[in-house]
Amino acid sequence: MVLANLFLAFLRIGLFAIGGAYSFLPLIEKEVVERYHWLTKEEFLDVLGGVQVFPGAISIKYATYTGYKIGGVWGAILANLGNSFAPVILVIFASTWYAKYKNQPHINSAFNTIQLAVFAMIIAVAFKLMDAGQLIQPKNLFIVIIFFILFLYTKIHPALIIICAGMIGFFLK
Repeated sequence: MVLANLFLAFLRIGLFAIGGAYSFLPLIEKEVVERYHWLTKEEFLDVLGGVQVFPGAISIKYATYTGYKIGGVWGAILANLGNSFAPVILVIFASTWYAKYKNQPHINSAFNTIQLAVFAMIIAVAFKLMDAGQLIQPKNLFIVIIFFILFLYTKIHPALIIICAGMIGFFLK
């Protein structure tokens, strides 16, 4: 039964995670922490720190970690199949549908509203990841502002920004 639950949990995550990498986090947290208790809140955040170091989609890394922890190799495989199944089917269907109706005002409004909701969830996850007390410290606030500006206004590759941040953090402590 646990393997079926892994598949179904990650099927739900894959089905409703719209908007990219960080939009998955509230859904993953709801399923693996709150609903099934496969990970503790602390472990969820620890895994998030770990998955950010490795390349690839966050949802795949969470599916692999959680699936392997709960069901071994088969758990990892089924969690990833569940995670991938809905997006593959939906993209095939939506590509055809969107090409036909993309200029309709209600369709544009729906996608714009979804985009705003995903933006709000990404900000909420960012606040959950940070200890608000850290942002009060001038050094940390300066770091956030500098890397925000670098990411938003330069053509520096995000990987270089992450590597640079890690090096600065290493030498600051």
